[in-house]
Amino acid sequence: MTAIAEMSPETLKAQIRDKVQSAGSSFYWAMRLLPAARRDAMFAIYAYCREVDDIADSDVSPAMKQAGLASWRTEVAAIFAGRPKTALGKVLADLVPTYNLRQSDFIAIIDGMQMDAVADIRAPSMADLDLYCDRVASAVGRLSVHIFGDDSPAAGRVAHHLGRALQLTNILRDVVEDGQRGRLYLPKELLRAHGIDATDPAVVLREPILPLVCDDLAAIADHHFANAEQAMRECSRRAMRPAAVMRAVYQDLLRRLHAAGWRDLAQPVKVPAVVKLLLALRFGLM
Repeated sequence: MTAIAEMSPETLKAQIRDKVQSAGSSFYWAMRLLPAARRDAMFAIYAYCREVDDIADSDVSPAMKQAGLASWRTEVAAIFAGRPKTALGKVLADLVPTYNLRQSDFIAIIDGMQMDAVADIRAPSMADLDLYCDRVASAVGRLSVHIFGDDSPAAGRVAHHLGRALQLTNILRDVVEDGQRGRLYLPKELLRAHGIDATDPAVVLREPILPLVCDDLAAIADHHFANAEQAMRECSRRAMRPAAVMRAVYQDLLRRLHAAGWRDLAQPVKVPAVVKLLLALRFGLM
């Protein structure tokens, strides 16, 4: 486990707050809408996700990645047994009863990272991609909606659809960066539908027909965004404000990616900070 898990709980909380704030991410702007206690709880979930994600993305051997993830499986079990060993584990253990967080969601996130750690993902099936999105994104959403203050079935549907929408948007944004790391998350069914049988990221990225594949995956993301928005209407509006900001920011990002025509995927496409701020203000006043 990394140093962030080993420092004192109070020092850890302060460092996480500073790290999230300095990043200026969509997550930070959305979480600012929460009361302080809930915001700090979400920052702790963010730290947990960063911990396991950093293990999966590290340059160490697959065996060392597996060992790192296994140590977090042990720590999650200890958290739910009331005997956490790390500072981060102690912070998370305090949150579990307060927000009725489920062990299965913490483990699902590790399972998702393990999919990356075992071997580079290359052109997964649609079913495997959906499972990956559920683990690395929708599971985070399930923890999040509990912390936001809505554990209704509709909130569960928000987590299901919004998590997938956000992750698919990330995949489209990062397709070149992921390809440079030997990963290709575009599903094989969509690639083959456009006559692309290759799974080597370097080969696929040179395909002139690739923008049509991206269009198809963007359509699936749009479907999840629409379903998430519909489910939000059945939830507590106040509780769902952070989720509404995340939806709006990422939908804007997806529109910008689509407007760029997927022609130069190496050029970063971002939502300007001022747009994120305006969206946070808009939903903060709802």
